[in-house]
Amino acid sequence: MSAAARAILFDFGGTLDADGVPWKERFFCLFGEEGISVSRERFEPAFYAACDCLEGAIGEDAGFRELVGRVASGLAERLGEDPERLRRVGDRFAEDALARLSESAALLSRLSERYRLGIVSNFYGNLGSVCREVGLEPSIGVAIDSTVVGCKKPDPRIFRAALDALGAAPEEAVFVGDSPTRDMAGARALGMRHVWLRPGGRPEGGACCPDDVVIARLADLEGVAL
Repeated sequence: MSAAARAILFDFGGTLDADGVPWKERFFCLFGEEGISVSRERFEPAFYAACDCLEGAIGEDAGFRELVGRVASGLAERLGEDPERLRRVGDRFAEDALARLSESAALLSRLSERYRLGIVSNFYGNLGSVCREVGLEPSIGVAIDSTVVGCKKPDPRIFRAALDALGAAPEEAVFVGDSPTRDMAGARALGMRHVWLRPGGRPEGGACCPDDVVIARLADLEGVAL
């Protein structure tokens, strides 16, 4: 039987700013709601290109709204869409995400009374600024940004950097994230327990490991024995 956790690591995008829905899917959904007709085959490579070009280029002091706005403008450019319509998409995305981040900040504040907390994210070089802006910083001991440390999830080194900063061993920690290939696989490679944030809860056939915890909402984490 595993010992009780001393530390919890969180993914950022899709986890702290949504209940298990990644940025790509949320942007694509907003396209439809704004009446922008783009096939998924065209949208996905444009989305990845709009995000990837920001790594190390956006500036470490950039805030959340600026980051989202840059993604939206990059999509407008790559898809040949009206920048004003994409600005509305970005504004709607940011408003929803910031509301969720406010809820997550309150959750992490409560959890910080019992655990050492950290964030590990494939991000753009400005994760620290974003965490300060949205109120997460007071509750966390470390925010590991892939652009800053030079490696990305699922590389075990990025998880190890967070654990070392918190003074915790893998067996003493739990990782919470929404991506099976980046979050769950990366944590598993280091021998860290992992909680999969998945809308709808546990899928048919289970998760990647038999004893994995699967939650449908981030708020459900408080009811889980870690």
